[in-house]
Amino acid sequence: MVKVVNKILIQNFSLNYSDGTESLHEITLQIPANAIMVFFGPAGGGKSSLLRAINRLNDLADVISISGEILLADENGNYLNIYDKKVDVIELRRRVGMVFARPIVLPLTIRGNLTYPLELKGEKNKDILMTSVERSLRQAALWDEVKDRLDTSATALSGGQQQRLCLARSLMLEPEVILLDEPTSGLDPISTSKVEATLQDLKQRYTIVLVPQSIQQAARMADYAAFFLQGELIEFAPENALFINPKDGRTKDYVEGRFG
Repeated sequence: MVKVVNKILIQNFSLNYSDGTESLHEITLQIPANAIMVFFGPAGGGKSSLLRAINRLNDLADVISISGEILLADENGNYLNIYDKKVDVIELRRRVGMVFARPIVLPLTIRGNLTYPLELKGEKNKDILMTSVERSLRQAALWDEVKDRLDTSATALSGGQQQRLCLARSLMLEPEVILLDEPTSGLDPISTSKVEATLQDLKQRYTIVLVPQSIQQAARMADYAAFFLQGELIEFAPENALFINPKDGRTKDYVEGRFG
């Protein structure tokens, strides 16, 4: 095993939808391992499209053309072009998990929501399943809140708990990358704080790519930040540089609230 510096390399990546909309244009970006990368910018800028492109959820959309490369590193530092025709998309999505803005819980128990992805893979050993359930719930900072009611309906959980349950479910398969599209949208401040704290802990083990719900959240969470506007990557920098001293006037105008 080698130390992987950049978990994902995006090289000259463009994406066009069938209605003629060019969602992404010539994106080149390095996503460091074991850090939180934030994609921010106004609606329609392309940040969610790029997020979905990283685990090929755009395969399900009306996309007519894709060019360039998105490369995913394994633990030995070998890069896989995820758009290679030989790529197993199901395996790719095991390596690259996704959590959406609206928590999507299954009409099952809390335990059932978590064991479902492993059971789909054929795992039947109850000890292994329970070990994975506890591990994932602890990583999502939810174990102490639900450990005594694992066999109750997941739909009875609060919105913030449901969102952390969805995060825990993505962790059941032990992905290498976690993609999050406005995961605290609609949550109260306390639930938002818990999700943010959880992500800060998780980056020690995973690479996290986050589309935040606000520019304030972007500034709080970013180890690295990338500003998107009208399908283009305008600027990229570590930590708070884009929020304190952006180099591009468009970034400055957005950060200072002149548009968006």
